[in-house]
Amino acid sequence: MSRLLDSFAVMFGREPAKPTPAQQTDAAKALFQFKREPEQVKKRKQFIKEEKTHFKPGNRWRIRRWISIVLVNLLFVLSYQFDVQVVEGALTASRFVGFHMADLNSALQVMLAYKEVVINLVIGTSTVLIVWWLFGGRSFCSWVCPYHLLGELAEMLHLKLAARGWAKDHQLHRGTRTVLYVVFAALAVVTGYTVFETINPVGILSRAFTYGISLAVLWVAVLLTVEVFYSRRFWCRYMCPIGMTYGVVGAVSPVHVRYNAEACLHEGECRRVCMVPHVLSMTKFGWNQDVKQEIGADCTRCGMCVEVCPTGALKFDIKGLGKLL
Repeated sequence: MSRLLDSFAVMFGREPAKPTPAQQTDAAKALFQFKREPEQVKKRKQFIKEEKTHFKPGNRWRIRRWISIVLVNLLFVLSYQFDVQVVEGALTASRFVGFHMADLNSALQVMLAYKEVVINLVIGTSTVLIVWWLFGGRSFCSWVCPYHLLGELAEMLHLKLAARGWAKDHQLHRGTRTVLYVVFAALAVVTGYTVFETINPVGILSRAFTYGISLAVLWVAVLLTVEVFYSRRFWCRYMCPIGMTYGVVGAVSPVHVRYNAEACLHEGECRRVCMVPHVLSMTKFGWNQDVKQEIGADCTRCGMCVEVCPTGALKFDIKGLGKLL
């Protein structure tokens, strides 16, 4: 329970901290001492050198995610264009073959604005809650959200420009997202209007793809420009309250990424590619509380860390079933 609460605290904005000896298991302490031995340090450095030369990360998880995002959003478009009514609405609120589906954060905003519990929204949110509890973490963000795909492309461009000195990553305080969550909830109560939905790029893009482009896409263009030139993953890391909502729901999901400190080289490639690198603080040398741990609630389940890990220290796992291929 303490690790879960600690995971929530980090998701809400607290900086990860190196665990004290009292917070580490005996097995973790013994492993730390073993890895500090001169011979083990020498071996690890040699492994890292060989990895840089011979290991070439793949793109299978990225390809799977992009296919998933395209197919889910394309389903909305095709259902509307051909009037087959498989999926109606947008990602914020829809009906799938007659079943109501509602984004958890959007449903909360509506209920706060109208100050009543809407039965259809309760049904819709219950369905979505179960689905994303099963998949876990912020998997909605990396497997369904259309802005995530554009943000990933913007991130690629940002990294290329940064390498040439034409862009710089200005890191902001992650607690900003928590503050905005409270602010938008309060605005919904006070104004009786879902203010967040007017700037929510997920809803804007979903409606634009399905029903046609509006002026609201200019806001999405502004966000992407900020991400390319000023702050890497600006919206997803520091602003979006949607991901935090799903993080809370999926914190105890059966699907998770599992870390094995025994296999880790601690070279940091996983944190370099991660959209939310604070969830991988345990991969730093001496920062793990146990030999094997689950990655925290803010994990997007994108698979990037799994892809770049040369030793298999990070793997997808399903409780009771084991490794997920």
